[in-house]
Amino acid sequence: MPTSSPCSCCPVWNARRALAALVLAAAGAVALPAAAQVDVGAASHMRSLVPAQALENSAIQQYQQLLEQARAKRALAPDGHPQLQRLRAIAQRLVPFALPWNPRARDWRWEVHLIGSKQINAFCMPGGKIAFYTGILEQLQLTDDEVAMVMGHEMAHALREHARERIAKSKATSVGLSLGAQLLGLGELGHVAANLGTQLLTLKFSRSDESEADLVGLELAARAGYDPQASVSLWRKMSQASGNDGIAFLSTHPSGPQRIRELQDNLPRVQGLYQQARQR
Repeated sequence: MPTSSPCSCCPVWNARRALAALVLAAAGAVALPAAAQVDVGAASHMRSLVPAQALENSAIQQYQQLLEQARAKRALAPDGHPQLQRLRAIAQRLVPFALPWNPRARDWRWEVHLIGSKQINAFCMPGGKIAFYTGILEQLQLTDDEVAMVMGHEMAHALREHARERIAKSKATSVGLSLGAQLLGLGELGHVAANLGTQLLTLKFSRSDESEADLVGLELAARAGYDPQASVSLWRKMSQASGNDGIAFLSTHPSGPQRIRELQDNLPRVQGLYQQARQR
């Protein structure tokens, strides 16, 4: 016996159509900064399915928990630590160039902390919460220019809201029609964003996300007066270290020749920004 299709006045049918319309709208894009030199394409509106504030609040909680754990282990660097002061000085030069990439960054309370660990790792969580592990500085012997490339890359993930987009794409399908009943408030995905546990610290981004973060970070660092060539030397160091244990950074940021080639191709785009910054 054939099953009849739901009529257009059916609430379930209307919810399904509304959800489809929302997902189609999410496939749209927002404009790039007018003065952007690198070409990364416009950011997906898919991220709008996850409330930004809920995700940033979750990031703040996870960040504080991480700092408390490090403090309990006496692994959290004090404010006077030379390496922490170095990181904060670099961040102070990068942050002013963040706003054109995301208006929300105007209200972020940027933080930078250093955690004593052999791990080769660093991150910037939504809302501007940055952490470096001593392992990435010491084992790779990073110069200030290379540190700026790492930091710019991680800031770019936050500015381009890659975590928000990843979560939206992974959860929207599983939520399905339950989202249809909450289209206006997006309560379902808001709840997901507020209850992520430690997922933000281990979230893996797509290849396109990584490419975007490389290029946006490259431009941020160049505008702040850091040598764009350091992006290439950084990833060469990462490639050489890829056989070592404890490289958490490479588990979410795989290195490779293609990554280096793309950076090299974009060096001419930002070289002028770097030269202008050095003149200032």
